Amino acid sequence: MKRIASIVSTGVCAFLLAGLVACASAETGAPAASGAAENSASSSNATPSSDAASSADAASTSDATAQPDAGTPQKGTVRVGVAWRPNQKSLSYASTCRALEEAGIDYVVLDQVLSPDFTYDANNMLTEGKTEAGTLTPEAGKLVRCNTWQESDVANMLEGINAVVFPGGEDISPSLYYDPEELPDLEGEDYSAERDVSDFLLMSYCLEHDIPLMAICRGMQVLSVVSGAEMMQDIPTWFAEQNLVYENEHRQLPDAQGNRDFTATDIQIEPDSILHDIVQTDHLDNCPCWHHQAVENVDGTRLVVTARTTTEGREMIEGVQRTDKTFAVGYQFHPEISIQKVLDGEANAQDYLDYETALALFERLEEEAAAQLEEDPDNLGIRKAA
Repeated sequence: MKRIASIVSTGVCAFLLAGLVACASAETGAPAASGAAENSASSSNATPSSDAASSADAASTSDATAQPDAGTPQKGTVRVGVAWRPNQKSLSYASTCRALEEAGIDYVVLDQVLSPDFTYDANNMLTEGKTEAGTLTPEAGKLVRCNTWQESDVANMLEGINAVVFPGGEDISPSLYYDPEELPDLEGEDYSAERDVSDFLLMSYCLEHDIPLMAICRGMQVLSVVSGAEMMQDIPTWFAEQNLVYENEHRQLPDAQGNRDFTATDIQIEPDSILHDIVQTDHLDNCPCWHHQAVENVDGTRLVVTARTTTEGREMIEGVQRTDKTFAVGYQFHPEISIQKVLDGEANAQDYLDYETALALFERLEEEAAAQLEEDPDNLGIRKAA
């Protein structure tokens, strides 16, 4: 089970972990480093402690222009793609690659999916359709929603890929929602219009062609947005509007020393869900969470809720799946972090979801990828959906 799947995946993960190791040395305590590294480019994006932030910045600027070598997928080989993001040295992204490697899964880091509806500069950054905050404009969001993956380069990119992981990261442009919303007045949150375009096109292609996918944190939110779900743009704001007290149960605030880590969230699992089939229990305790946005409801979509948690007396969605697809699952929590903490020997690893359960989620993805290769080796969307 603990094996290196390929030279390609080893090389990619070694590159990604250069920044992770630097971040881990920023503080004496591992939990503080974990918080700071994730804080630099995940769905949290609040200000970390100054020492940890300096180390994280140093890790991100080292070889800043280099990109991992994605390798060349070979026909007939089970291989998982990791969806592109700008900062591939963030803790959640690097830990996702480590988890795949730990599960013995051959993977490649995918390139950015480009849309023919936009123009890009030499660094593949959008030259139009982007706000000062980094979100897609309403007009650009409409182009992405209406045209989805057609005419993009996503089909060629997924040649030889049998499943895709969508890791955590920045907030999603609210212009991509089924019912577009305005951007809230929030400080310290990050956006990436380029990643929004890339993820939306990649996700819509995977869904249309029934390619197995596992979506984590932001990834689950992308799956939900593409599927038409309603989003909660800021959990603290939402609770305040309901006249409810919110104690930051889904994303820790820094302590007196400026340190922070993932929250440990207990979730209840629906009995007829894929998640239940994998973990064989109706609950999971201490799931690592780090998010300030959430899927509010999935009414009128092809999504079903597979996991929930209760926060201040209100149910919050922690897992979803598409009922019309063979394997399209989303987890709001971070199983890769449980694996990373064990691999790094962090003192508080036992305070989170256990290693074996977290690893089982990735191992199931490989099983689904193998089934996809057998049933639809050319990714033509001819699989029989569940």
